[in-house]
Amino acid sequence: MTFSKWLNTFVDEKGLDRKHVFEVNGSEEWGTNYIPLECVIEACMIVHKDDQAKIKDTLVQIDFRNGNVMDFFEYLAKGLAQ
Repeated sequence: MTFSKWLNTFVDEKGLDRKHVFEVNGSEEWGTNYIPLECVIEACMIVHKDDQAKIKDTLVQIDFRNGNVMDFFEYLAKGLAQ
């Protein structure tokens, strides 16, 4: 299964709202950024395969420990805002 298919299935099975918007601080020049979960997901799908493997591993670990995967997606949104 491709990473893209896996990630879409994961998000769907978790019932995550793709329209959820993260409000994250960017650089001083850009200020506050409003980044939908859907954009974070799309960004995950175009990164290098090594990074995709790390993202998948992290999400699986968070899920296994009954953690909130949205916290990780917010962390990724913060990275996009930089």
